Amino acid sequence: MHPYFASLSDSNSSDRAKPTVALAPMAGVTDRVFRDICRTLGADYAVSEMVASKKELWQSAKSSSRHADENEEAPRIVQLLGTNPTELAEAAKWQQDRGAQVIDLNMGCPAKKVCDVAAGSALLAYPERVQQIFEAVQNAVDLPVTVKIRTGTTPENKNALQIAKLAEDCGLSAITIHGRTRADKFNGKAEYDTIRDVKSSVSIPVIANGDICTPEDADFVLKYTLCDGIMIGRAAQGNPWLFKQISHYLDTQQLLKNPTLLEVKNVMLEHLHGLYKLYGEQQGHRIARKHIGWYSQHLTNGTKLRKQFNQLGNTQAQLDLVKEFFN
Repeated sequence: MHPYFASLSDSNSSDRAKPTVALAPMAGVTDRVFRDICRTLGADYAVSEMVASKKELWQSAKSSSRHADENEEAPRIVQLLGTNPTELAEAAKWQQDRGAQVIDLNMGCPAKKVCDVAAGSALLAYPERVQQIFEAVQNAVDLPVTVKIRTGTTPENKNALQIAKLAEDCGLSAITIHGRTRADKFNGKAEYDTIRDVKSSVSIPVIANGDICTPEDADFVLKYTLCDGIMIGRAAQGNPWLFKQISHYLDTQQLLKNPTLLEVKNVMLEHLHGLYKLYGEQQGHRIARKHIGWYSQHLTNGTKLRKQFNQLGNTQAQLDLVKEFFN
């Protein structure tokens, strides 16, 4: 078991590690480049984009950059998406052989194309299938297995506690809960009562997720739910410094200063270079647009930067514009 999960699992220990602050898996966002940046800036661990469990998709263009890579900093956590216990078990074993150190199961994605095939958060409606998946994957690998879920399928059917009990009984190492149901998608506000109830009812580590956007949010959620850690999703887009700021606040109850313009510039350029290397210049320069769009939301005159950046047709022009913007 990775030390993060081992230390968290002893919930009654006075020597228990401080709460973890992690980067949530987000399709099309948390690629290797962004995970590396977030870890450098304070994330305790980062979960990969979801990878399809179907064998015929393992070598697809989309999946090829999402597999475990032994060169990535530990802990290497690969999130698998699927509905078939046998397929998920085979995919988990394959990722283990490639260097994965933790297998995370996606039972929280609310996207229509995922739920239409009864994957992601749609699985919460089928506890028997969930148990079969837990058992199959747990038996297939010699690694910690974790799961990310939502509070239930609808506000009237919140069965997160039932799923968490299954995870505990099947030997999973941790569970992350987003404080919305499948039907909620990302509408309204996340609620933490369900997460708190789960935490008080199971012995495995519970990680809280949903609408944690500031250090104060993180502090409130941890104190309210008594969870073992928090997971940051959308709030980290364009703001990877948030992890360091949250950890500092949890330690000191004081806010850390925002990064300097030089620090922001250097991280943005590092991000661009990483995207070009990972995806190639043609695809990388297109993917860069959304990330610069997120960074620009935190910058004075960021709207102007975003509009200009989106009109550029090559990587060198993108790099030059970012340098010019800060100079």
